[in-house]
Amino acid sequence: MSTKPDVIRKCLWPACLVGLLITGILSLDCNLLHFHLRKVTWQNLRLLSSTSSSFPAECLSETKAFELPQEILSHTQPVKRYIKEAFYEMSIQAFNIFSQYTLKSTWESDYLKQIQIGLDQQLQYLEQCLEEEEQEKEDWKEMTEDGMNWSGALVPQLSSLELRRYFNRIDNFLKEKRYSHCAWEIIRAEIRRCFYYFQKFAARLRK
Repeated sequence: MSTKPDVIRKCLWPACLVGLLITGILSLDCNLLHFHLRKVTWQNLRLLSSTSSSFPAECLSETKAFELPQEILSHTQPVKRYIKEAFYEMSIQAFNIFSQYTLKSTWESDYLKQIQIGLDQQLQYLEQCLEEEEQEKEDWKEMTEDGMNWSGALVPQLSSLELRRYFNRIDNFLKEKRYSHCAWEIIRAEIRRCFYYFQKFAARLRK
């Protein structure tokens, strides 16, 4: 599960015009990042809801707890950059999961493509804003070296690691179930839960 952002864009380039109809054209103003992330995440939630009317009763016995790392939200509250890095990691990992989908009869392929386009747009926006903050990050490191408390310095690495482990559990579940209909229905519900959770991240960026 290590698809690179540039590879993602190459795969999605033929569908870019469709993406413009979904999210509209937004200027890459980092002051509006929270608005863009909330909009795209909400659209993806709606698209996931549209792929299935209800959870199949026959799949209830196969449900599993994937342990979405809830503590990330409290860890990342002090530094907005960490929130963006967590959003970036989630976008890549979610895209990789959706790239494995093959059961066209279960999820509408058009909806899936739109979700992938939205995730790719998030990645582009986040890349720009993270690059713009690079100097700010260096300045912050210098301040911590002058004696400030820097106990949160490892939070980005820990958050990314926790998210990767979470998505690895999802990926392993799909493989164990051989990408069955029920496995995808369970993952669809789980990633909806993940997207709802990340809506809270976007709200924190506005503060």
